[in-house]
Amino acid sequence: MTSPRRSHWDDVYTTKPADTVSWFQDDPTPSLDMIAQTGLSTDDPIVDIGGGASVLIDRLLDRGHSAVTVLDIADAGLAVARKRLGERAALVSWIAQDVTAWQPPKDAFSIWHDRAVFHFLVEDADRVAYVRTLDRGVSVGGYVILAPFALSGPERCSGLPVRRYSAELLQAELGPRYRLIDQKLQTHVTPVGNRQDFIWCLFRKTPTSAAAEP
Repeated sequence: MTSPRRSHWDDVYTTKPADTVSWFQDDPTPSLDMIAQTGLSTDDPIVDIGGGASVLIDRLLDRGHSAVTVLDIADAGLAVARKRLGERAALVSWIAQDVTAWQPPKDAFSIWHDRAVFHFLVEDADRVAYVRTLDRGVSVGGYVILAPFALSGPERCSGLPVRRYSAELLQAELGPRYRLIDQKLQTHVTPVGNRQDFIWCLFRKTPTSAAAEP
């Protein structure tokens, strides 16, 4: 059975051109800069959560990343990206799945990237499930990039309510095992000219013993 959440996002991608939605970026520099900040190689596995039709995947392939996975609840969004990439789509692993229900291979990813998914999880149970999935999928020493709306950002997006965050609030959601490395406030200008403030945070997953230290 198709969930209301999946139906909503499938409808978005089937009724609106990908470059007209509010979160569209033709230049994903904030993502690329924070991925580069990890210092990991282009062979290290990366997953883009909620990648949909984003051009980030194109840029990662341009830069030589060879172990890329894109997950989105809406296969219609992924289809836009696959069509745009043409033959290069075969270089990417595509997963049409709700991240809160996904069971990734354990320790599969060195980088977890999420721009504009986490803030849609307004229910406590959904956030708990998301962090459980993240913790399973990210290897020790791996990095987590989260970019939800900042406290000064919008209260709704795509007709849905959102939760807004500071770095401290994101830290509380992830827990002590994830060490904050960097944070940046960024203002995104939508295709129609509206301004949206995002908080970009880079975390690193520590060993269990390190997380327990005072």
